[in-house]
Amino acid sequence: MNYSAQNLFPYLIVTFIYLAVAVDYWRIAKVPENTQLKLHSLMIALGLLVHAWLLHHSIFSAGFNLGFYQSISAILWLTVLIYWVTDRKYDLHSLQAFVLPPAALFALLPAFSVSNHYLPEAENRLFIAHIWIAMIAYSLFTFAALHALLMAIAERSLHHKSTLIKLPSFPPLMVMESLLFKIIGFGFMLLTVTLISGMWFSEDIFGQALQFNHKTVFSIMSWLIYAGLLFGRLKYGWRGRKAIRWTLTGFALLLLAYIGSQFVLQILLGK
Repeated sequence: MNYSAQNLFPYLIVTFIYLAVAVDYWRIAKVPENTQLKLHSLMIALGLLVHAWLLHHSIFSAGFNLGFYQSISAILWLTVLIYWVTDRKYDLHSLQAFVLPPAALFALLPAFSVSNHYLPEAENRLFIAHIWIAMIAYSLFTFAALHALLMAIAERSLHHKSTLIKLPSFPPLMVMESLLFKIIGFGFMLLTVTLISGMWFSEDIFGQALQFNHKTVFSIMSWLIYAGLLFGRLKYGWRGRKAIRWTLTGFALLLLAYIGSQFVLQILLGK
């Protein structure tokens, strides 16, 4: 496969920005009140702008092309955007270690996409809304899973336990926990809308009732996990490790539901 430097260069810029910020964070993170964190925020904003322009060109240049690489890149763009917004209020600088490296990788992948996957009924605004609501829901849960990993490391650090990843600072654990459930609550609402609207579009657009294939089953299982977590939080005050485990389990099921199925169909089978 041949790729011109002109086409690849802007993707490399985004990857470089995300990785440069992540690497530089590790370099200066132990310096108290380092003003370079403000520069990091500006660089991430620049990366988001260039990344958004590339996604718009890749997805909308000729119809509505949302292949595996494009969709994963869009989900990670939204995840970085969620991080950038929440970081301005909650000082989640340590989360850069989890958010930016995968974003750097998946921002680059659409440059190597060799096939198009145009969605049917792309002129149907409700259908497009269904797609983007689903993407935002996946992004919120991606952020929640990465945030849960940060919480796990913070909790072990508070108990002076060894961890593979050493991060210099964390927001208060109670603040992180509150943010986690806010993100999960919003993502759960959007996932509910996604499942309901998916049932409607399956019948209306594709002329068949919702099929209980592995994608549907894993999506419903993930919905039940997050519903159980929110109920446990409200009824029994669940927190800490239990909240982290349930969050990561629900996210793993979402990965199997969407990303797993699309990877097999579009990348391995070439459909």
